[in-house]
Amino acid sequence: MKKIAVVGCTGAVGMTMLQLLENTAYEVVCMASPRSAGKRLKVGDSEHLIEPFSVEGCATCDIVFLCVSGAFALEYGERLAQSSYVIDNSSAFRYADHVPLLVPPINGQRYAGEKLIANPNCSSAIALMVLGPLHHEYQLDSAIISTYQAASGAGQPAMEALRERAKAFTDYGDHNGAEHFAHNLAFNVIPQVDSFEDNGYTREEMKVVWELRKVLGEPDLAISTTAVRVPTLRSHAEALSLRFKQPIRSLARVRQLLSAAPGVEVVDAPEQGRYPMPMTSTYKHAVEVGRIRYNLIYKEHGLDLFISGDQLLRGAALNAFEIMQLIDD
Repeated sequence: MKKIAVVGCTGAVGMTMLQLLENTAYEVVCMASPRSAGKRLKVGDSEHLIEPFSVEGCATCDIVFLCVSGAFALEYGERLAQSSYVIDNSSAFRYADHVPLLVPPINGQRYAGEKLIANPNCSSAIALMVLGPLHHEYQLDSAIISTYQAASGAGQPAMEALRERAKAFTDYGDHNGAEHFAHNLAFNVIPQVDSFEDNGYTREEMKVVWELRKVLGEPDLAISTTAVRVPTLRSHAEALSLRFKQPIRSLARVRQLLSAAPGVEVVDAPEQGRYPMPMTSTYKHAVEVGRIRYNLIYKEHGLDLFISGDQLLRGAALNAFEIMQLIDD
């Protein structure tokens, strides 16, 4: 029986990771900070005793999931990888040339047995489930992406804060401050996710650029992104405007291609009110894709799409779980 450690088990991604590991054949070890050590953590029908994190404890495990900050991962990731396979959910190693950045249905074939593996940013992972099969068929030339990101991207406390702020909301102008976001998120949208870079884009926006290029193996791919925080709890949504090198002869072929893609669900009957939404994609393993249409500017070389995926599942824990399955294979 393989032994799995989840470091950062009490966070939103860590808890989702434990839900995926429930009822599997793995022995699961939960690790967290000293203040959580000794407590019991109930996930589904399972109860775990939380252990304090230690390098020695991780060394007894076959696979270690790091659901922690980038600074923590930078301090311990490579050391842990000397004895265990390490799947890191932070941004610490995503852009390192020697560390694979994997979305298994898209570039899992490139995995060559490395001990340290990076899990992509949530927006990137969700978008790539759709971009991968389209790029393979039509060769992506450029992408303009707007992301509408849920509170869960800022962690479990941010989700609870949004619920409380929504309950207490009275009118605009009241209580605009916020602990977890740049501004109060309740009944609001905030065109800032993460800090701003010198080029005027936020780091979250640049993560999408860097990660799509790396996963698709296209270092010069033209991408521009705008990331917006919206008052949804778990699922992100994204609007994709795509230009391809090969002409798209049929939207029916596009729908057929996406319907056959693993981890993708076509929800595209707008005349019936069916299209991707956080309301329907939350808790779902698949990324919903819909509003499939030709781009008015790029004509048959372009598509406009709308997608939605659960940030904690498809955007984080589920992708890490699928990386673990790659290792097992």
